[in-house]
Amino acid sequence: MTLAWARTACSHRALAGISRAHFGELLEELAPHGEAARESALRRRRGEDRRRAAGAGPKQRSVFVDRLLVTLVHLRLGLPHAGFSELYGVDRSTVSNAVREVRASLAVRGFVVPGPTAPASVSTR
Repeated sequence: MTLAWARTACSHRALAGISRAHFGELLEELAPHGEAARESALRRRRGEDRRRAAGAGPKQRSVFVDRLLVTLVHLRLGLPHAGFSELYGVDRSTVSNAVREVRASLAVRGFVVPGPTAPASVSTR
């Protein structure tokens, strides 16, 4: 399987749950926020500003388009991250990180993103 095949399959309305036109609009809206959030996380991890110019260093294996597609399909169908890792040829943890990042971007936009519920507090009285 090639990456183009996986992207085409995941972008189908039956899997993603939205039309390709709506996906394009969503991508235009979320991509700047997603990239800014990623850069912010990298800065926190480094503890300082970049030492190299933007774009230098190791290239990211998954682009925002693919991360958004994987997240939409995962949220819609509940497919395991390991399945997506086989489709895209990346590690399962890469898929898990992508889903976590994009879910945060979707939540900021106002989407209700299902997730693990917080345990109810137990009263000891």
